[in-house]
Amino acid sequence: MTCTSEDFEHWTDPVFIEYADDRKEHMYTNGVQPYFRAPHIYLGWPARFVPNRQKVPEHSAPGVSDAILMSSRDGLHFERWEEGFIRPGPEPEVWTDRNNYPAWGMIQTSPQELSLYWTEHYRHPTMRLRRGTIRTDGFVSVHAGGEAGEMLTRALVFAGDRLVVNYATSAVGRLRFELCDEAGEAIEGYSYFDSEVLFGNEIEHAVIWPGGADVSALAGRPVRLRVQLQDADLYSIRFASGGQE
Repeated sequence: MTCTSEDFEHWTDPVFIEYADDRKEHMYTNGVQPYFRAPHIYLGWPARFVPNRQKVPEHSAPGVSDAILMSSRDGLHFERWEEGFIRPGPEPEVWTDRNNYPAWGMIQTSPQELSLYWTEHYRHPTMRLRRGTIRTDGFVSVHAGGEAGEMLTRALVFAGDRLVVNYATSAVGRLRFELCDEAGEAIEGYSYFDSEVLFGNEIEHAVIWPGGADVSALAGRPVRLRVQLQDADLYSIRFASGGQE
């Protein structure tokens, strides 16, 4: 549930948060917070408790746990991923009940890296807090394998003068970008065929077309972004102004 307060004394009535799916799961310690690089997006890493499984027969209590990822734009309606975001490791002590519960928050430990923390060895003398790292923005990605794939966004209205992407490819992988009108037709000068063929691994890269990276002529009007990928991951996109994101 969630409620809000402007003074930490008077609170709105609690209401249940809503999910885009109808899965029934035991979820704890949601740890929801705005993502500091995109504060209009809320992220949470709830612990997922599975009470009817027991991996270590001699342990005193049943149940195993991992953690999943969920996101929201209003703090009330959430999308949640089915896949485990934090999986238990190979030690038997993390396959007993109530392990792998994320601590609240994240820390940027380098420009390329975020750190998250979670509990291990619950009910054992060796109980501890584990640190794990992911790339900046690396919570999920649009991914294509050896066979090329394509993504087309809904219509976007942006402010700024450049499209900045966070991506990674293999040595033979690639991405190309196209800005389209609302009907999905390429805008002159911003088609696939005009786009650079992008490969490498960068947290921030301003996409280049023949006129350079400047897309300010399209700001304020609805556009759609089409991305072609092969053996590549696209982690995030954003429109930025000058040297500022």
